[in-house]
Amino acid sequence: MINREIKSKVMSLGNRLATKGNDRSIAFVRAWAIVKAGSLELAVKGTSYGTRQEALRRLAGYNPADVRAFIVPEPDNPADPAAVTVMVGVQGGRGIYRLGYLPREQTAIAAVFKAASLRVLDGNIRGARIALRA
Repeated sequence: MINREIKSKVMSLGNRLATKGNDRSIAFVRAWAIVKAGSLELAVKGTSYGTRQEALRRLAGYNPADVRAFIVPEPDNPADPAAVTVMVGVQGGRGIYRLGYLPREQTAIAAVFKAASLRVLDGNIRGARIALRA
């Protein structure tokens, strides 16, 4: 039997995906697969802007368990009111920094997830991925 929390997540995610122009039945199949997996990895866009490459270099030196990432909607963003930024910090460290943005087509999915953890690909500066946990 499916518990209410899982059903609620599937319904919420499925409805969000369906409103983004996806076929409703396909949206719910995709929502179920994401919720059933319990997590979803997404690329972070814009990691080459400004000093973000230096931030990635520094983050690669920390224990991944100490790195925290947060997704924050930016409704006042002039380029894209649906933008979702990825903010990162190190547990016990000073400050939280913008690492980049979620891909535009993935923001509806990310809205269902509550927490994120950061992974730096191979410890280099090619970019970053975040793992969203259901």
